[in-house]
Amino acid sequence: MDWLQALLLGLLQGFTEFLPVSSSGHLELGKVLLNVKNADNLTFTVVVHGATVLSTLVVFWREIWKLFLGTLKFKLNEETHYVLKLVVSMIPVVFVGFFLKDWVESFFTGNLVFVGAMLLVTATLLGLAHFFKPRVARPVTYLSAFIIGLAQAVATLPGISRSGSTIATGLLIGTDKKEIARFSFLMVLVPIIGANAMDLMDIKSGAVQNSIGAAELIIGFLAAFISGLLACSWMINLVKKGKLIWFAIYCTVVGVLTIILGA
Repeated sequence: MDWLQALLLGLLQGFTEFLPVSSSGHLELGKVLLNVKNADNLTFTVVVHGATVLSTLVVFWREIWKLFLGTLKFKLNEETHYVLKLVVSMIPVVFVGFFLKDWVESFFTGNLVFVGAMLLVTATLLGLAHFFKPRVARPVTYLSAFIIGLAQAVATLPGISRSGSTIATGLLIGTDKKEIARFSFLMVLVPIIGANAMDLMDIKSGAVQNSIGAAELIIGFLAAFISGLLACSWMINLVKKGKLIWFAIYCTVVGVLTIILGA
């Protein structure tokens, strides 16, 4: 991987991690288009995912600090309930990570037809969320947190957008637009950090060899962090304004083109 490929893949990861277009699907497509033979290098994946986690922390630092201070009171206050809902939302993806990890990873083989089909699934979810108008917008409950968590677990497949599926699912079950955007981005922090920690253990143990230089890793990190920072802030405003339909159209076009390219 050279510096330009690292830059492009970093930008791709940062933008698509938060926009509802599937970062995993776009990275699989990017690997093929850029002809990057070792784009699945675990070290690079850990670095760019760490960058997007950092961008989330920067955007939501006030909310995270408030939740942290609230839980330190060791009372069942608003902050503690919110943190518990985040924990409930993580149960499905933790189950997938521990028991279905190898099965999920079997789909990350550059199968563009599968990726394209899953992009069409993302487009369908976003389209339904755009046209569905609940009578009353509700806050996140423990039940809705678990349902949104199920959507996040399904989104481990390449082509299904994590932010798109969780936000669309939240809107379809009547969750407030502003609330679901915030919840969607916060609920992914611990699973990504946990997954990266497990990957780092593999790297440290020598089970995975790193073939990417330090310069390329730094470029990929900075590209993913800056683009993630912009995309996260942009996405929050787009959800509030209800403009997900444009991403549904985008995913439809890219999904069809990806299927054609794969076939």
